[in-house]
Amino acid sequence: MLSEGWAKVYITVEGDSGDIECCCEKKDSHMEDLSLQYVNLEESENLERHRTQGFRSSKALVVRRGAPFRVSLQLEGRTFDPKTDFLRIKVMLGSLYVIIPVTSSKKVSSSSWNAYIDPEGLNLQRPSIFICSPASASVGYYRFQLCVFTQDSRTACAIGKFILLCNPWCREDAVYVPFEDQREEYVQNDSGLLFMGTPMNLVSRPWSFDQYEPGVLEACLNLLQVSPRHQKNTRLDYLNRNNPVYISRVVSAMINSEDDLGVLKGNWSDDFKQGVHPSMWTGSGDILKQWAQSGYSPVKYGQCWVFAAVMCTVMRVLGIPCRVVTNFNSAHDTNANLVIEEYYTETGQKLNVSKDSIWNFHVWVECYMTRRDLGPGMDGWQVLDPTPQERSGGEFCCGPAPVKAIKDRRIDMPYDIPFVYAEVNADVLSIIVSKGRVISYSKDTEKVGSLILTKAIGFPIHQNITGDYKHIKSPTSSLTPRRSTMSRDSTLSRGSSNGVSVSLTLDRAHVAGEPVCFAVKVINRQNVAKKMKVHFNAQAKEYNHGPSDAFWETHGVIKLAPMEAKVVHQQILPAEYAHVLGDNLINLAVVVEDMDSQERVLASEEFNIASPHLTVQVADSIVPNKVQTASVSFTNPFSHPVSGVLTVAGAGLIQGKVNFRVLSLCPGGRMEQHITFVPSMVGTKMLQASLSLTNISSTIRGFKMVSVHGA
Repeated sequence: MLSEGWAKVYITVEGDSGDIECCCEKKDSHMEDLSLQYVNLEESENLERHRTQGFRSSKALVVRRGAPFRVSLQLEGRTFDPKTDFLRIKVMLGSLYVIIPVTSSKKVSSSSWNAYIDPEGLNLQRPSIFICSPASASVGYYRFQLCVFTQDSRTACAIGKFILLCNPWCREDAVYVPFEDQREEYVQNDSGLLFMGTPMNLVSRPWSFDQYEPGVLEACLNLLQVSPRHQKNTRLDYLNRNNPVYISRVVSAMINSEDDLGVLKGNWSDDFKQGVHPSMWTGSGDILKQWAQSGYSPVKYGQCWVFAAVMCTVMRVLGIPCRVVTNFNSAHDTNANLVIEEYYTETGQKLNVSKDSIWNFHVWVECYMTRRDLGPGMDGWQVLDPTPQERSGGEFCCGPAPVKAIKDRRIDMPYDIPFVYAEVNADVLSIIVSKGRVISYSKDTEKVGSLILTKAIGFPIHQNITGDYKHIKSPTSSLTPRRSTMSRDSTLSRGSSNGVSVSLTLDRAHVAGEPVCFAVKVINRQNVAKKMKVHFNAQAKEYNHGPSDAFWETHGVIKLAPMEAKVVHQQILPAEYAHVLGDNLINLAVVVEDMDSQERVLASEEFNIASPHLTVQVADSIVPNKVQTASVSFTNPFSHPVSGVLTVAGAGLIQGKVNFRVLSLCPGGRMEQHITFVPSMVGTKMLQASLSLTNISSTIRGFKMVSVHGA
């Protein structure tokens, strides 16, 4: 309540980060001898100090916890006297608040809110105040009120706002990362690669995380606000937002829309008419902004890599180091027995009869944090999976599960370690059935979790992190994917019995437009001649589903002398697999049958046929705010004409997306499209292009990393 004889005066001044509202009390009869005109949030300096320059478009100042930010006061009248005048700041997060006295001591505590005035500016009309949050402050949208109290008990106040994020640069923060290159990659990098396909034939899909695009920061903060936990108990939610474990579970649940007003609706059917096919998304920005602008209606549609990539964006925005991880041959063990059963017919067709499944690849994220709730040894990377598969604590979320706990099978710890452990360690039991009866089976202990990858720091290549998750028998290169999927000594690619063994080998990674060539080696291990039936078949499948009916098959008979080995060569022609291209994989199987004993041996492999690439070229010298030119080219490798739509995008390079229509391109024909763009940000950016073909269910992609140098 205002005291008698005083009136409240508001002054609005345009500062570096928008309007700062000021008010003061004054006597009706005369002006106060010391007045506060406005507060400047010194946006440019603070954004640089807190490494939040990318969020310049935000309507509020964006800073990181555990580090001071500077505000300057514009005073009028007499000089500020620290002996009789004092300053006080009230910081508010929702209904929570803390009142901070402004001192003259620079000694601050990392565990509490502090503020101090720059002693060098006391005799000036524009003194500076440094406000420092604790390293464990809650993430969110703050308001603050700064008041000047004079010797006559008169006050002048200013009202401002700021957004507070986690701080991987602060040693006391639970998300602290000690290396600058890791902070640049896992917090600041706004583009990356998502790995798909198979271990022998990796597909590197470019993705724009878009965390600095206008509206994305606000959408990420709104995600916390509309979560069920915030709606149920606002005060408790604000208090818990100091903990990255809590934040990560909220975000994991909110990325999918199964329990709440989450961002993405999953769809693993063949019908995407009500939305966008998951493979058509190229970045997180469009998804998050569409979700926020629609009043938090779920965006249609997502699959695992989309869920993971969007979560990576949200976590990086909130200041929690995050990276996208791909687990190849990822098990979904529904009965928790660590065994995945796969069933085949006597001629090698894979059947869809098991509730368990193996996804050729599954994509999740890892976030870096200290696990103070688990004790020493569990700090570091934590698995979080926003794809809705199983409930955790009543919600469709997963994690954070320490990677170290998964490797050591610490299934006694939270959260969801048994589920993730099975995803990378389950055994595979391959069973041949005939007329409802099991006639043969074999076990593979190496297929599941055969390769686990993430993007390498600073380079557009992959990093092998399989050894972080499991104890592997032999070391594998961190830069080269294991080719063991096609040649390992296992009973999936190598079946054996007492009398016969069979192995299946693909000669190379295959690209659309080339024949698929493979060899089957059959060895007679007995001293008697054998006559063998050989059944080959290929079935198309999606990465997370069982295969459809066979689209290619052939059968034959071979004769083997005692202890003889024979190699049978086969190929599938482009015309025979053209209709199953796109994001499909192929399940290839061979069953060898002893015509005398009816004994059968199975060998199988699942592989992908990679799409050709677009070539993106950019000039070497790129500077911001200057028109630049790039070119995108493509040569048609197919045996028929193709046409489609070319889309080019790049966060920090191009506003929105640019589309071009590609008319009929004959076999062997080449197209080249030139694009102009104006970079808006300094740093390494990704220019990505995609060509969606209209007469083939396929998308051709390409990207180029662009270094934008300061002028």
